[in-house]
Amino acid sequence: MKQQLLKKFEEVFGDADGVKVYFAPGRVNLIGEHTDYNGGHVFPCALTIGTYAAARVRNDDKLRLYSMNFAETGIGESTLADIEKKTDGDWRNYPKGVIWAFGQKGFKVDKGLDIVFNGNIPNGSGLSSSASLEVLTGFILKEIFGFDVSNQDLALIGQFSENKYNGVNCGIMDQFAVAMGRENSAIFLDTADLSYEYAPISLDGAKIVILNTNKKRGLGDSKYNERRSECEAALASLQTKLDIKSLGELTEEEFEANKQLIGDDVKIKRAKHAVYENQRTIKAVKALKDNDLELFGKLMIASHDSLRDDYEVTGIELDTLVAEALKQNGVIGARMTGAGFGGCAVSIVKTECVDSFIENVGKAYKEKIGYAADFYVVEIGGGPKVI
Repeated sequence: MKQQLLKKFEEVFGDADGVKVYFAPGRVNLIGEHTDYNGGHVFPCALTIGTYAAARVRNDDKLRLYSMNFAETGIGESTLADIEKKTDGDWRNYPKGVIWAFGQKGFKVDKGLDIVFNGNIPNGSGLSSSASLEVLTGFILKEIFGFDVSNQDLALIGQFSENKYNGVNCGIMDQFAVAMGRENSAIFLDTADLSYEYAPISLDGAKIVILNTNKKRGLGDSKYNERRSECEAALASLQTKLDIKSLGELTEEEFEANKQLIGDDVKIKRAKHAVYENQRTIKAVKALKDNDLELFGKLMIASHDSLRDDYEVTGIELDTLVAEALKQNGVIGARMTGAGFGGCAVSIVKTECVDSFIENVGKAYKEKIGYAADFYVVEIGGGPKVI
């Protein structure tokens, strides 16, 4: 990939003198969905697939960005002076947003950049191509300009840029998982206070298989922000009696005893998911520590059921993939992952059954949905780095 990027950089920008190559991973969340903006726990891991970039600093304030994934859009040129100007629906808003966010946080980028990007995360799949691009851009800025920021800072700046520049009211999980990834470990993160621990993932005789619906979605125009506001309204109702800052503070029993305060059946369902999913995530991490992969799988399945029935963010494509996955031999667990409304599901499958699993689920999905799903057998990787 490095040589491929350097060659493309030379083609696009004339020469590759002084260019360095960088990488940031994608991520998959094993359990804990739509909890990160509700003050709950999440359990993501970084992947060995991700986003690569070849970058070089300039002597002026010109910004030239090119993506091998969106070659048809050509070179996007702008200047640091007009960094606040967004282009409707353009991928360049993600790196531009990070440069803008660095400035907002007191780290002024005073020279332009030439950057070629290339990612092997399927776009719009729910494996955090946007967070990968954001953290990667932040890491490049840190390395080139010597900014004194930690990887955790890169996650927070990436989230800030997505919230304030790109208008997606996302939680911290995606950027945190990308920036803080560790090989062969998932991150048990409490999004309420950003305390975290690494939990080694030991999948003896099993593999993580990602199932991509190939239904494209965009978070900004999905019902993501609507779900968030529904949870905020439910929380406000509960706060009329309970001294809590987030839904993540409640146990299942506390929620059941007080849910009538919410006074709206739909908002009760949304809040129920947030509370129960948080508790499932805590139980799932304990199950892994106890080497109880079977229980972990059952909690994954319960997570999907809740996302389908209470949070209503799955849809026929994800539901079909998960239902067909659970019919197969050797499947320990399966659930949608990411924001939903398309994107991906994640499953844990016994190694000897992976090939038949992919064949059988793929066939059934195409028959029902009318187009093919894609499958990726993935490994857990580390965070951003210079290559």
